[in-house]
Amino acid sequence: QVQLVESGGGLVQPGGSLRLSCAASGFTFSRSAMSWYRQAPGQEREFVASSFSAGASTNYADSVKGRFTISRDNAKNTVYLQMNSLKPEDTAAYYCNAQDERDRDYWGKGTLVTVSA
Repeated sequence: QVQLVESGGGLVQPGGSLRLSCAASGFTFSRSAMSWYRQAPGQEREFVASSFSAGASTNYADSVKGRFTISRDNAKNTVYLQMNSLKPEDTAAYYCNAQDERDRDYWGKGTLVTVSA
């Protein structure tokens, strides 16, 4: 059974930092592309960042480049999203996504990030 469990969300002031984690199980993590998406209230889900199975290659949305960093620990089956210099517009539910070697997509239930003074 595939599970993706996000954690680390919460309330943070503008300019602050948070680190999200996504613990994965039930599929071959090391061979899977891992991504973060987010969805703000009333908006569509949007791509944030990806870490490809080789581990060295990453991709970011323009809106988070230079502020967010995605990383993964294949030994722990966990992907992280370090978020720095947070802005109110980063407020959203953040979702972990996995795409395995057969291009099957899996989603977590999300963790809420609120950036507010």
